[in-house]
Amino acid sequence: MNTVLHEFLIDVPRATAIWSALLVLALTTLTVLAARPERDQPAAEPPPVDETADLRRYAEEVAVAAAGAAQTARRRRNAWLTAQEEADRAWQAYDEAETATRRLTAAAALPTPRTPRTPAEYAARERWLHRAAVAANWRGDLSARQLGDVFGHRDGWDARLHPVEQEIVLTRAVRDGKLAAYRAAAAAERAAWRDAEVAAEAARTLAAEAYAAAESLRPAPRTKPRMAFARRPVTAARWRPARALFP
Repeated sequence: MNTVLHEFLIDVPRATAIWSALLVLALTTLTVLAARPERDQPAAEPPPVDETADLRRYAEEVAVAAAGAAQTARRRRNAWLTAQEEADRAWQAYDEAETATRRLTAAAALPTPRTPRTPAEYAARERWLHRAAVAANWRGDLSARQLGDVFGHRDGWDARLHPVEQEIVLTRAVRDGKLAAYRAAAAAERAAWRDAEVAAEAARTLAAEAYAAAESLRPAPRTKPRMAFARRPVTAARWRPARALFP
């Protein structure tokens, strides 16, 4: 009996110590888990394999399309810059032709030199007109159709006029041709600008889509909860009466 009581008295404190240690360990574990609640949150599960493969394939296709759209936008922009330069050159050519026309028109106010109206004179005037028209065609100032009208004496071309008058007619024809060329170049420049704008907008849209597709493949970041810091209460300053300067 004494032996049993002796063993009981020895085992009970030992069991009490073991249960106390287990209780302290359990309380410590609960405290740590309560202080770090984010560890209890389950991690974001990755998407299924098939869905991930589809997303990756879509992102690659959109990236390729975005790269192609960017190249197209660059080509369209370069084409617009080229068209703009051509329009500027066409305007400069027209401005020069208009200046020459005004100068000759002002000189036409002077009386035309009088020459004998003989067959030889008319033949000389015709030769002068043909040579001037051919030279203008070589310079690109007259088209082949206009040159044909000169030799066929059509569309207002009269070889019987004095060379001074013929030069004025020729200069006006060159000016009108330059004006038509400028208008065509300006229309081409506007069309190239519209094409460049459409291509740039398509490139921006596909670039944004490619970025969104690439972002969808990245795992969602785990956000940590903000730790609340206990604010120390601010002690209100006590009001103290001012000391009297005189007792």
